[in-house]
Amino acid sequence: MRRFLFVSCLTFFAASPASADITHAIKSSISLTVDGAASQATRLPSTLSVSGSNVTLGTVPKFGSYSAGTALGYTPGEFTITTAGDSFSYTESFLGGDNTPTALSTTVTAGVVPALLTFGSTVVNSGGVAGTLAGTLATDGAMSITAGGAGTAAVAQLVQELSIR
Repeated sequence: MRRFLFVSCLTFFAASPASADITHAIKSSISLTVDGAASQATRLPSTLSVSGSNVTLGTVPKFGSYSAGTALGYTPGEFTITTAGDSFSYTESFLGGDNTPTALSTTVTAGVVPALLTFGSTVVNSGGVAGTLAGTLATDGAMSITAGGAGTAAVAQLVQELSIR
């Protein structure tokens, strides 16, 4: 029994080895971006509005024929005054919309759009030009960025972490 007690005391009072977790991480990255070209076109419609009082329509105003490659036409209305000598009003308005395109899409070749659709509401963003855009990372953490042309961005990052527990 004495031996057991002696061994248990030795185990209990013995120095425990030190333990620590050490983590070291190095992360580096470069991001090079060139904006793409974009176009958004919204075709505006043709509208026709007629209103009046004390008038009788003889010929009703109407839209013209609808065919690819042309705008929607318009034929004005004809009217007569209903009661002669009384006041009257007549308003007729027409807003001609965009032509009906023969093609509703375009071809993109090597990032270039040779012809954009143009409608009443068109937004065009020109694409970036890479030019001399470049970036390098060396194994020692040294970074180098070379500016590009319009519509480009370059971001370099180096992160070092040291964690001791």
